[in-house]
Amino acid sequence: MNATAVHTIETAEDANKKALHSDMISPRFYTTDFAAMDRINIEPVRAEWDKMMAEYEGDNNHDHFQRDEAFADEVASGMASLSPEMRQEFMDFLVSSLTSEFSGCVLYNEIRKNVSNPDIKQLMTYLARDESRHAGFINLSLRDFNLGIDLGNLKRTKKYTFFKPKYIYYATYLSEKIGYARYITIFRQLEKHPEKRFHPIFRWFELWCNDEFRHGESFALIMRANPHLLRGANKLWIRFFLLAVYATMYVRDHTRPMLHEAMGLDSSEYDYQVFRITTAITQQVFPLALDTDNPQFRRGLERLFEVSKAMEKAKARGGLVGKVQQGICAVQAATTFARLFFMPVIQQDLSPQVRMEPAW
Repeated sequence: MNATAVHTIETAEDANKKALHSDMISPRFYTTDFAAMDRINIEPVRAEWDKMMAEYEGDNNHDHFQRDEAFADEVASGMASLSPEMRQEFMDFLVSSLTSEFSGCVLYNEIRKNVSNPDIKQLMTYLARDESRHAGFINLSLRDFNLGIDLGNLKRTKKYTFFKPKYIYYATYLSEKIGYARYITIFRQLEKHPEKRFHPIFRWFELWCNDEFRHGESFALIMRANPHLLRGANKLWIRFFLLAVYATMYVRDHTRPMLHEAMGLDSSEYDYQVFRITTAITQQVFPLALDTDNPQFRRGLERLFEVSKAMEKAKARGGLVGKVQQGICAVQAATTFARLFFMPVIQQDLSPQVRMEPAW
């Protein structure tokens, strides 16, 4: 399967432009209704909430994001084995991952500064702390190649998307949980095949993704404490965000198939394994799940990827013909997404206990 073109990243300017770039599959920055966030009530889950806050305060990953003496040697030996094309895919992966982590840091910090609710203020302080560490750790690896991102400039100049608080809950919960599933799947693969670990950053993925898992737990508690978010028309929003997150991941991952091949993974098999883990986790809070093993669902995601490739070609062509082709692609993507949205879903009962353990 051929990927769509990955934007070439050769200089720090290229890396910063990539981080600033906005399209359907790029990580975004968000803002929200802070007054509504301030009114969140978590009393129905107070016991579990206080236990989780104690875990955050304990900060068991405080010393995790420190590069050891072997880091530089592993970078040198691992990167020397990569082709120029594979190197580009890895740089794209690092920039995209950093942008996603820093997006969370910015959002959580803004919420923290604009609310007085002590529960939410405390949570956002811890979330921003963790995401800042993650983004900084990735940026160190980019700086190894003189491709560091100016995070201050990124915060000031990247376009922001407004999301209602409930959209933040759905989307952020999913992004944190799917982030866990992605990282733990990669970690387990490279744990079995250390010879395929071409960069040392992957050694940090297990404890790193446990941060992501706990972040998702926070939003699970918020939603379970406010059950109206999981009923009625809101179930349609849950379905929408599940599909949007899965479709975005599928298309993005298939634009860089060499990255997964280098790890001994097939992009499609990897994605569906991540979807299965995420589905198992989200039973704690979502009353429905997508049937990702349905052949029709899989054909739909493949169709979205094909349309994405056609869109890239249309953009490269430019001119009137290119614009017409882009319009056709947009209609095709919307139609395919709608068909996937209206596919039958799997109804599921919520688990009696909200909190889960990262057991994958």
